[in-house]
Amino acid sequence: SPACVTGKPVEYHGIPGRDEATGRGVGSLTLKLLSRLGRRIPGTRVAIQGFGNVGTHTARFLRDAECKIVAVSDATAGFHRADGLDVLDLLRFSQSHSNRLEGFTGGDAITNAELLALDCDVLIPAALGGVLHAGNAEAVRAPVIVEAANAPVEPEADAIFDRRGITVVPDILVNAGGVTASWFEWVQNRQHYQWGINRVRQELDRILGESFEQVWQLASSRQVTLRTAAYMLGVGRVGRATVLGGIE
Repeated sequence: SPACVTGKPVEYHGIPGRDEATGRGVGSLTLKLLSRLGRRIPGTRVAIQGFGNVGTHTARFLRDAECKIVAVSDATAGFHRADGLDVLDLLRFSQSHSNRLEGFTGGDAITNAELLALDCDVLIPAALGGVLHAGNAEAVRAPVIVEAANAPVEPEADAIFDRRGITVVPDILVNAGGVTASWFEWVQNRQHYQWGINRVRQELDRILGESFEQVWQLASSRQVTLRTAAYMLGVGRVGRATVLGGIE
């Protein structure tokens, strides 16, 4: 059955929107967090480390929401522009240069280390794990960190950010758009019916948005971090399902 594998081409039992799903989720939840924090979204300065599938779709989504993408980087180069980089120009350049930023001329050169310590409103690590650690956590100036990559914040850095009042939105919530879209693909394969792109986006935004609100409410009521609240919800659901399934 095609349902046993996800991420397939749309022409062969795939789902429209799967390629953008993780980045769309990152962008969508970034906007929800900013709204919850009472911040004005247009003009929000965003720095994104990583310009692959997740980083590019995140940048495009936030650019469309009138955020300013002030810095981006990949393994080959990084660039900064205080009044905002031209995201469409970046995308065109990357696509025409084997998905590499090296050689781009639309911004000032910046290293990955400098990007992480940049004065911005939102920092989105969307590349490797462990990039924020005890050695650089004190240098971070962004009041909000959105974990688009898997485990980009090490536990020691997490504790430092909590002490400093920096809000960290955890990876298990933020980057769940991809696996959620894969679930959509499985469901459609089982039903032998393909959704359109608008329905995929609508359902993705709804599910991630509801999950964010549940995490936010629990974190607020229990006075814990968003990461702790996400773990509490996840463990609680597994526990309840285990009991209801008769497994102890």
